[in-house]
Amino acid sequence: MINALLHSPFAEVAALLVMAAAIGLAGLLLRQPLIVSFIAVGLVAGPSALDVVQSDAQITLLSQLGIAVLLFLVGIKLDVKLIRSLGAVSLLTGLGQVTFTSTFGYLIGLALGLGHITSLYVAVALTFSSTIIIVKLLSDKREIDSLHGQIALGFLIVQDLVVVIAMIVLSAIGIGAVAESGSGHGGGSVLTVLISGIAMVAVVIVFVRYIANPLTERLARAPELLVIFAIAQASIFAAVGDFVGLGKEVGGLLAGVSLASTPYRETIAARLAPLRDFLLLFFFIALGATLDLSLLGAHVTGAIVLSLFVLIGNPLIVLGIMGALGYRKRTGFLAGLTVAQISEFSLIFIAMGVSLGHVRADALGLVTMVGLVTIAASTYMITYSHTLYALLEPLLGIFERKGTPREPSEAGTHRDDRVKVIIFGLGRFGTAIGLRLQKRGIKVLGVDFNPQAVRRWRDLGLETEFGDATDPEFLADLPLPSAEWVVSTVPIHPTGLSHEDTRTTLIQLTRSNAAFHGQIAVASHDSRDTEELITSGADFVLEPFQDAADRAAEMLCGAPEEERTEIPRIEGEETQTS
Repeated sequence: MINALLHSPFAEVAALLVMAAAIGLAGLLLRQPLIVSFIAVGLVAGPSALDVVQSDAQITLLSQLGIAVLLFLVGIKLDVKLIRSLGAVSLLTGLGQVTFTSTFGYLIGLALGLGHITSLYVAVALTFSSTIIIVKLLSDKREIDSLHGQIALGFLIVQDLVVVIAMIVLSAIGIGAVAESGSGHGGGSVLTVLISGIAMVAVVIVFVRYIANPLTERLARAPELLVIFAIAQASIFAAVGDFVGLGKEVGGLLAGVSLASTPYRETIAARLAPLRDFLLLFFFIALGATLDLSLLGAHVTGAIVLSLFVLIGNPLIVLGIMGALGYRKRTGFLAGLTVAQISEFSLIFIAMGVSLGHVRADALGLVTMVGLVTIAASTYMITYSHTLYALLEPLLGIFERKGTPREPSEAGTHRDDRVKVIIFGLGRFGTAIGLRLQKRGIKVLGVDFNPQAVRRWRDLGLETEFGDATDPEFLADLPLPSAEWVVSTVPIHPTGLSHEDTRTTLIQLTRSNAAFHGQIAVASHDSRDTEELITSGADFVLEPFQDAADRAAEMLCGAPEEERTEIPRIEGEETQTS
């Protein structure tokens, strides 16, 4: 009946989009990322359920274009400078996690009877974490600029580099397999592809050196044309890569790398992100259409074992490495939770192995099940990371070195018992308050766990501490006994503790400290929060927009204006992420 109604590819795609919207809404209500919903759409639309997918050629075309755009965006984001700026922790943590996961994943695969080649493929697939999901969740929690957020971004880039190497190696293995089977041109085919690959890399180097910047600068005058050019770049490189035997995936990566050094890469990435999400829907639909749910039951045990390995093993290795490097257990734990899932690349990687004939389709089904379980579970783990840490903190002491030398060096300050005001949140508002208090001779201490905000305060000559407002251990070590005011300019930021946000958590933790006898002021951008914050224990609620309006009205009415020329203006966005 359904197939009779879907009499054309257009009607079929329309039905798939309606299904995606409905299932996506259900996923949104369950706080799941789109990837989980997209995989669910593929399974529902596949032959094991509604069997909606009939236009295989059209769906496959959109799927392949989606993969090319996805890998293009990976290439355009490859920034080795970030790894260098974060130091050894990103490189060591990233490589340590990849090595640990692939080694033990391979052994687990053998124990499950998957065979050597399949176990190797599955082990490598388990090493990739979803950059899309992690960045989205950390951004929603305002932790993307925190220390653990920056470290997570660093080792995600290391994983991206591993993706590039794995794709190239996989392509080479595929070429070798074709040569050995006699269906290709033998050693000549391998040599041809090698030469073609070198030629493509040379083209990218020349393009980056002489063409990329002036061309994108001219195209940027018409943003729509810049986007079209980026899609064309991804498509043509993917097509050439496929033609010479490197594969569409490697071609798409190289296309992204060719534009990674341009000043417009962030603009391109932002504009292509919705297109990537749209096209990836068809990749997962095509994936679901190849899966027979009746055959997945045989892999339930393997999927559970591998899922537990990813959910528990990956965070533990990150926690262990960061602890050995001198980071606090809390930082290591929060960073470790970000790798407790596999990514869309895992499915693409296994799909390549299936297309090359290295592994069977049931291996793709196994990894898909692992992806569903780990992505769904890790979403809640990251969302409620602070609650999880509070529950597990007594067990994590073995992962912390005495003195935690790394994090104090990030703060690089001494605590002063003369501090009268402690400000949490060193964005524009918090910094402006700090400068004005300092001008009046009041000793101020600023607190933030955005390293850039901490460095900026040091540059302004203000005393600062690197730390998290929701960390009880850190708060207990602050000079609260001498503080007359604790001021929070932190924006609303859910911590995972019921409906509380960072502000109310800070109020509660400060009030519970017997050494603190001062008052608490909290900033609010919503007048509806005022009563709730007062009820939570705040003595005073700052309303920046209302206060600024009152001050402007006074000035316009001729009230005496205080001297402000010596106070530097604070530019940029609010950066507090505590």
